[in-house]
Amino acid sequence: MVINFDINFLTSVCESEGFGINTDLFDTNVLNLTFVIAVLVYYGRSLLSDLIKNRKEIVLRNLQEADNKFREASENLAFAKKQFESSKLKAEQIRDQGFVLANQASQKLMESLEDDIKRMKDSTLATIRFEEEKSITEVCNKLNHLAFEKAIEKLKKRLNSNVQKKIIFQNIDRLSSKALIYK
Repeated sequence: MVINFDINFLTSVCESEGFGINTDLFDTNVLNLTFVIAVLVYYGRSLLSDLIKNRKEIVLRNLQEADNKFREASENLAFAKKQFESSKLKAEQIRDQGFVLANQASQKLMESLEDDIKRMKDSTLATIRFEEEKSITEVCNKLNHLAFEKAIEKLKKRLNSNVQKKIIFQNIDRLSSKALIYK
């Protein structure tokens, strides 16, 4: 219904007055609009220039801060690169030193192993010689014991009372001759 009212209103205005340009300055408020625009331009210019000036200062300050931050970041980057190179060199030195230490340690280990092997060989040879001497001594002792037993058996078979007396007298003579020599 509102739409119908507006359409009806427009049709009634068109029929009564018609379309056209209104040239009456007071009726159209052109003077009032010109006055308002002039006041806005006169007072608004200083306000607008102050706003633009403040905005310009803010933008310049932000640019200066951004430039300072960029320089600081560049200095930090250069410092970080220098630190990185220094760390890289130090890491290479540590790695090289590690290789040298590892080689020295393996050389010492090899020398120690060679010494241990030589000591074990010497110990083994000494043990073998000792066991050999022990075996030879045991065999000699057994042979002596057997020879002594055989000699005793032969003597027991050959000895009779006459031979025993003869041996006893010979030994007494020997002992007495030795006793005379020592006096």
